[in-house]
Amino acid sequence: MASYTVTIEWERQAASFSDGKYSRAHRWIFDGGQVVPGSSSPHVVPLPYSDQQAVDPEEAFVAALSSCHMLWFLSIVAEAGFVVEHYQDQAVGKMGKNSAGKIAMTKVTLRPSITWLEPAPSTQQIEQFHHQAHEQCFIANSVHTQIRIEPQS
Repeated sequence: MASYTVTIEWERQAASFSDGKYSRAHRWIFDGGQVVPGSSSPHVVPLPYSDQQAVDPEEAFVAALSSCHMLWFLSIVAEAGFVVEHYQDQAVGKMGKNSAGKIAMTKVTLRPSITWLEPAPSTQQIEQFHHQAHEQCFIANSVHTQIRIEPQS
């Protein structure tokens, strides 16, 4: 099976440290060379110690689930002979306590909105394509988070 590598890089930069007053801003460096600014969520670590313009791990988690679902959905739809013109997902993740009482991403709702080239599949076919995509998504298969799919018209 494949292996995936990401380098996470952070530096203290002369800030104090043991008192917790240091920046959580860091960089994600992907194997293709793409660099993404990362930080803790301002919901977890208040400003100015977080960077609200950077991607936080919770956002990345939701994005990974949404992206994985979309990629499988597109593949399944193409194989079925339909054509997607545009796909947009307004995905939302909710934090809460899991069954062990620990804070976790307990629910992610995907809300894909799709524009089709005619002829479009039936509502029943679209639901089946989403079901198949969810079953195939490696990320969804890797987590215990409840994942809901609410296709938008």
